[in-house]
Amino acid sequence: MNKNDLIQKLADQTGLSKNDAAKAVEGVFTIIEATLKAGDEVRLTGFGVFAVASRAGGKGRNPQTGAEIPIKPSKQPRFRPGKQLKDALN
Repeated sequence: MNKNDLIQKLADQTGLSKNDAAKAVEGVFTIIEATLKAGDEVRLTGFGVFAVASRAGGKGRNPQTGAEIPIKPSKQPRFRPGKQLKDALN
């Protein structure tokens, strides 16, 4: 399922217009992104948790030349599914 499919299914399921459903989906994505940028987590009870994980820097190797290259520390988004979501899939 892609974003357009999600918008269409939301519109069909809720009776919203496709334009309103698109605004709702975009709004949720924007809020999650802004919250993660602020360093907080988004906890959706029963669904899961969106959080930011820090990745340490280090040294890597260029596979073609074998030369060492520095790897910068970074922040990565993470999702941990909730119990209800896991149970629904099993």
